[in-house]
Amino acid sequence: MSDATGTVIAAVVAFAAAVIGAVIAGMYAKRGAEAGGRKAVEAALAQVHGQAAAEHWQWVRSQRYQAFAALLAAYAALDEALVRMTPEVRSGAGLDEATGREFRERTVELKAKTSQLALWGPSEAYTLAYALTGKSMATVGALLQTTGVGSAGPAVDWSNFDHARDQMTQAYGAFLQRAGEIIRDPRQPVS
Repeated sequence: MSDATGTVIAAVVAFAAAVIGAVIAGMYAKRGAEAGGRKAVEAALAQVHGQAAAEHWQWVRSQRYQAFAALLAAYAALDEALVRMTPEVRSGAGLDEATGREFRERTVELKAKTSQLALWGPSEAYTLAYALTGKSMATVGALLQTTGVGSAGPAVDWSNFDHARDQMTQAYGAFLQRAGEIIRDPRQPVS
């Protein structure tokens, strides 16, 4: 064999080894890229899922906050009417048609806001809201009963109204405390 033939054979063997090495290296690079790509996709999906969950709970918190605020505003409007009208009734003034209509409208509004709150939970919050609404309606009813008794004065028994008013205030405090806890920790279950 001549030197030229040996050089050509060595070059062909070297070329074949380079091609085989490149193919093997390409296969490993492809597998590595696929594995790395899968890991990158899994990490991106986990991040998107985590972000979506955080945004969902932020949205739920916002909805709860709005529902709580609307309920408290409706309660405050009814409470304001009671505070305004109770001294007049105690002094002997009766309730006119406009005042009766105002009480009905405010209790209907309070019921509506309580029902909306039931959508956002947790169940303890709307249980307390229903209790607040019930106690508020009982207080209005006790005031209306007092006006139906006749003239105000020593003959009128205000104990039912006073008791109902205390119950209403306690229900308000219980709801307000729990609503604050829920807003501070929004990851409580939705109804």
